[in-house]
Parts: sequence; C-alpha cells; structure tokens
Amino acid sequence: MSTTPKGREAPAAHAIDPLIARRWSPRSFTGAPLPAGALESLLEAARWAASSNNLQPWHLIVARRDREPEAFGKLVGVLSPNNQGWARNAAVLMLSVARATNPRNGNPLRHAWHDTGAAMAQLALQAASMGLQAHQMAGFDAAAARLAFSIPEGFDPVAAIAVGEVGPPEALPEALATRETAPRERRPIEEFAYLGGWKG
Repeated sequence: MSTTPKGREAPAAHAIDPLIARRWSPRSFTGAPLPAGALESLLEAARWAASSNNLQPWHLIVARRDREPEAFGKLVGVLSPNNQGWARNAAVLMLSVARATNPRNGNPLRHAWHDTGAAMAQLALQAASMGLQAHQMAGFDAAAARLAFSIPEGFDPVAAIAVGEVGPPEALPEALATRETAPRERRPIEEFAYLGGWKG
C-alpha cells in the first residue's frame, strides 16, 4: 500500500526496499483520524526495535487530535512556531522520551537516544507501510514539554512526531509547499561511510 505522491520516493543510488524509499517527512496532513488499529500497529512496530541490553529506554506521549484534544493542544504548544502551523493538522502528535539512566544500576544510559531513534524509525516505516507518514521534529521546546507533561528528571524529551494521512502541498503556505515538492537529497555514501577507518 502506498500513498507516497509521485516524485517523493527516495531517488536511491543503490537498491533499497521500496518501503524505505516510500518513507518521507511531509508537512501537509489531511487531519483525518487514523484507521482503526493503526495506532496500535505503529506502537507495536516501535516496541520491537533493537535495544541495548533489552532496556527499551523509549517512551512516548501520544495524543490523537480527535480523542485527546487537550494533550494534542499541549503538544502543539511546545512546537516551534513554524512547526505549529502545519503539525496541528496531523491526526496524531507524539513526543518521544528517552530514559537517561539504567534502571538496573542507575548508571548513565549512553545509548538511550540511539535506541529511542531506532524505535521511532521503525514506527515511521510502519506508518509508510500503511499508507500514512510520520514527520519527526527537532523543533520543539524540551523544557516546555517537560513542564507541560510533568516529565520527571532522568527522562529526556527527544523529538516531536506528527503522524497522519498525507495532504496536498497546496494546503501549505507557499514557502512550505515549495519545500514539500523540492527534490529529495542526501549526502553520498562516500561522505559518511569510511571503509577501513576514519576519513572524515
């Protein structure tokens, strides 16, 4: 199943799974609620991410626009102004949070953000497999999020995430619509993969 608009699939230089090519980060969402069972599938995909020592340090605050409007509004409120303008039209907003310490011994959990990112990547791929998309955002106020949701010390807000059915680029302001349809680009492999040793 794919609702990735024409031209938005990754122009991969080498063969990759079509699902990975279909995953992208749109800003235009229709606002339609997620289909029945979709949220549970997204969370299940995140649940089965790889995890150092199986500590599973990721946590998610989840707010559906139609079911948890107060929490949804609070999540919109902690986003950067630019992100607020479009993310409020997503079906679901989330906030990923990483446990910063190992619950078994209290030591710093150095891979917490890595594992949380891995879980969210799986969530995003699951969304793409279902004809949805997830847009992960660094543009939010972590301190405000901690206060708004009473996130305790020892847990780090990592990223905000908008999930939903993709809308048309024309629904966005002109500047964002241009970015929505701009060619997708990534650094070439040679700039980040060093065969045999560090070359950066």
